Amino acid sequence: MNAPSPAEDFPRFDLTGKIALVTGAARGLGRAISLALAEAGSNVALGLRDINSDNNLAKEIKDLGRRALPLQMDVSHLDQIRAAIDACIRHFGRLDILINNAGVAPENLAENVREDDFDYTLAVNLKGTFFACQAAARVMIRQNSGTIINMSSQAGFAALPTESIYCMTKAGIAHLTKCLAVEWGKYNITVNAVAPTFIRTPGTEPALADPAFRADVVERIAALHRIGEPMEVAGAVVFLASSAASLITGHTLLIDGGWTAR
Repeated sequence: MNAPSPAEDFPRFDLTGKIALVTGAARGLGRAISLALAEAGSNVALGLRDINSDNNLAKEIKDLGRRALPLQMDVSHLDQIRAAIDACIRHFGRLDILINNAGVAPENLAENVREDDFDYTLAVNLKGTFFACQAAARVMIRQNSGTIINMSSQAGFAALPTESIYCMTKAGIAHLTKCLAVEWGKYNITVNAVAPTFIRTPGTEPALADPAFRADVVERIAALHRIGEPMEVAGAVVFLASSAASLITGHTLLIDGGWTAR
């Protein structure tokens, strides 16, 4: 086999010197993604619903040798989205990667869904994601480069009882990702999404504590038959944020252990 010529670049998975912003960074997937991005070389702005909730994440990122910037960023408030991205640009000078991780999932049978739960789920999951994409893209268009990764879910591809509104929003994110990828590709911006299965996080802990529910979930994760870990999602995010994924855009990567393969 011929060796690659010097002109051929091997795939690069490192993010050295990049500036990333992660929404919903305080815990669970957001926390894992923030740490994984830092480990890969990126400095990280932390979008937090409550900036005063100190969970040592910024310190952990600094201990990895990267810079961290906590930001007040409740994505259900558009003024906070814009202010956080403006603050990121003032501090770091640019924005290379946006991870739209913030999301909510109130459970209720469809016939019992209240309007306030409906509105809040859409405000965070869809409206917040769109306007964070918009604010970041305005910066990335000027830079003529950037990467946006949205958080969809296997719930956007498979029906989950009591989660009709959540499922709807996550399906919407998958299609929004395609639309934005097509619009912004000419500016050298890639837009992708990841769609995890049930992951072991503080948010899923109460449901997974029910032995019957957990057994059903493990059975439905058809190939691997186990609950996912946050870093297994973070790994996919690091890949999509890296130059190794430079030709991938408009795609939603299922991280579901085989749930939707049935």
